[in-house]
Amino acid sequence: MFHITGAFLLVGGAVAAGVLNTLALRAQRPSEAALYLRLVRRTLPPIFAGTILTLVFGLWLVANRSNVKLGSFWVVAALVLWVVLNALGGMGGRHQEKARELAERLGAAGDTSNDELTALLHDRRGNALSWLAGAATLLLLVDMIWKP
Repeated sequence: MFHITGAFLLVGGAVAAGVLNTLALRAQRPSEAALYLRLVRRTLPPIFAGTILTLVFGLWLVANRSNVKLGSFWVVAALVLWVVLNALGGMGGRHQEKARELAERLGAAGDTSNDELTALLHDRRGNALSWLAGAATLLLLVDMIWKP
């Protein structure tokens, strides 16, 4: 039950963060982008709780089931994906924080966008990190459901 709850928190938080990030990209004014990027921060506690619950109770489930070994392909794949999604999500989150800080400054100083904010919001590398973290999360979910 706790492992599944963790999965719902992790996936739900990741989806919410992705939607809010997309809304920030489409925002017309810096204050709007800042609002959406601030709201992304609200998704972090469920994501963090989900990552911890899935790891701790997932390993506990593996340890307490005689037919599943820690060295099984799907268990190793899940652990690798867990590390990858956390690393990519952290790097993507740092990029979003830079964009949020600039958007807040611009929002307070006339609410007019500039090239720097546009470049940060539409930075391919920064956005790719977040989207790849989301893809790793979905792959982890697929791995847990279908256990190859």
